[in-house]
Amino acid sequence: MRTAILAGLWMVLCASAILSVGLCVEAKAYESGTVTDGGTLRGKITFKGPVPEAKEFKLHRYPDRAFCGELSDGNGHRLLREVTVGPDGGLKDVVIVVEDIQKGKPFAFTDAEVEATMCQFLPFVTVVSDKRRITVVNRDPVAHDIQGYAYDLAGVDIVLHRPALKASGTTDIVQLVKGRKVFTMQCGMHPYMQNWGYAIDNPYYAVTDFTGSFAIGDLPAGTYHIKAWHPILGMQVRNITVKPNETASLDFLFEGK
Repeated sequence: MRTAILAGLWMVLCASAILSVGLCVEAKAYESGTVTDGGTLRGKITFKGPVPEAKEFKLHRYPDRAFCGELSDGNGHRLLREVTVGPDGGLKDVVIVVEDIQKGKPFAFTDAEVEATMCQFLPFVTVVSDKRRITVVNRDPVAHDIQGYAYDLAGVDIVLHRPALKASGTTDIVQLVKGRKVFTMQCGMHPYMQNWGYAIDNPYYAVTDFTGSFAIGDLPAGTYHIKAWHPILGMQVRNITVKPNETASLDFLFEGK
């Protein structure tokens, strides 16, 4: 089932565009305030086992072969690496989210930005607020075709939008409906251009780099559900208690098949 869903998702974003992502989540709105005697949550996300091979796309099957081929394996393929592991086993592109927190530090979320550059989307994983927008900037001289999908509560992919965009760019709006947190975007003309996103509703989150390490500070004392989400490897949920003025440690391990 998951394979079929992912196969349908390999058709999503491109071009210079501003995607205003509106999320109506069925939860009490987060309230910004002052945190007294807050704690810190630290941890590391690691990967064990064989790292999945990069996906190969034959450049001759898609347009703009000369330009997009400037990044290739030297044998006529573009490679898309969906699971990136650092030298010490740290797992990149994992979103860590503190769930069910109603009040805490100010939610000063700035607009997320994704760049289309050299026929790739950077970053591969981004975070979008429920009230903000993601700006997609095309740095390429070639046109792209935006396609977007989101998971509903049953895990089924839903087509959001499929506008054709010129290299000069345009502006469009994508509206996500209630309950949809995970979405993906891909270029329909260049399917090796892919990006994933996770929608958040509070400021207590982090996205891992090559080290796999994360730190979330100024967290009110309490017991929380902590989610670790990777677009390919899935999600894990753990509980942790954070005490006043102390640091709590929580690690996650993802395994390859």
